[in-house]
Amino acid sequence: MSKRFSRLTRANIRRLPVGSSVSENGIAAKHLPDGDCRYSVNIMVDGQRIHRVLGKESDGVTRTQCEEFIARARTDARRGRLGLPAKRKLALTLSAAADIYMERLQDAGGKNLVAKRQHLSLHIKPCVGTVRLDRLSTFTLERFRKQCVDRELSVATINRIRATYNHMARRLHEWKFVSEPLPLMTGQREDNQREYVLTLEQEGDLLRATLADSNTHLWLFIKIALTTSMRHQEILRMSFDSLDASRRRLKTKVKGGRLRQQPLPQETVDLLLKEQQMSAAPTGWVFPSSTTASGHVGSMRSAFRRAAVAAGLDPERVSPHTLRHTAITRLASQNVDFKTLQAFSGHLSIQALARYMHPVDQKIDDALDAMSRISRLGFRAS
Repeated sequence: MSKRFSRLTRANIRRLPVGSSVSENGIAAKHLPDGDCRYSVNIMVDGQRIHRVLGKESDGVTRTQCEEFIARARTDARRGRLGLPAKRKLALTLSAAADIYMERLQDAGGKNLVAKRQHLSLHIKPCVGTVRLDRLSTFTLERFRKQCVDRELSVATINRIRATYNHMARRLHEWKFVSEPLPLMTGQREDNQREYVLTLEQEGDLLRATLADSNTHLWLFIKIALTTSMRHQEILRMSFDSLDASRRRLKTKVKGGRLRQQPLPQETVDLLLKEQQMSAAPTGWVFPSSTTASGHVGSMRSAFRRAAVAAGLDPERVSPHTLRHTAITRLASQNVDFKTLQAFSGHLSIQALARYMHPVDQKIDDALDAMSRISRLGFRAS
């Protein structure tokens, strides 16, 4: 149905002074110096502004054609909204969707909320936050990736941002905020080979530094890490009632939430039995704490950093995870097979474990060098 016009009438348009204009219902007519009249539209459709010059009256453009253009634009917008969930009038932007995503994750007790919020607020929202979800494409995401590279973000950081975006994209579809799956970002392979291993001298310096530290749990934490390769949180969640001293096994919950039986060397079993005898709770936590909701120590990072500095180590290169890497690397250097090493480290895949195998790589390189020397000797002899 045609709209009623009180200002944008034929009579008013013809009476317009040169250079002036009149507008109504999103349509504007301007009197040009040559006596012609130019028509344009300026409307909001589905949250997006459309400003278009349709043409001059001398070219056959009329107010009616402007009305028809607006009607088509609104019809196209309605067609684009047919796939939206019920009660949704406008398509979500990526920024608005990110707010919904974080709010729902927080209500559901989601993980890594701080990191996800940083990825969204510092990287995704500023670059592509205004893009509507129904217009999001792989090209948009590749352009966003290039922006991250241009800002000199590391491959690891870009991959973490990618993981946050992909998780959000999947959840928005599961929660029916979008009717069709959103495009996903592709990842780039990281160089995950671990490079830093503590020497025996550095280990001694680190353990001696713990004896002067105020944290009474630190020495035991480092000893367990270096003899079991257990992860930071796996060690802190240890309990005495999970220890099977006769079998030298410890039942523990590892990365991903699964349970496994961690093999223990005899020296670690002896340490744990001694701690258990001195503990006020012989079936409780190995690292108890009265200040945390869990009842056990929540983190050793600050104390470990202090000890690393006191031992003359670079705290930016040496972290609690360095202890795990050192333990796995030392066992790998004993020429054990992959399956044995996997049982010790708890890795699910051989591929993940292969990142720790640079000592084995060195043995291969040494063998090849020796073979080359033999070959050269044979060549000289001939």
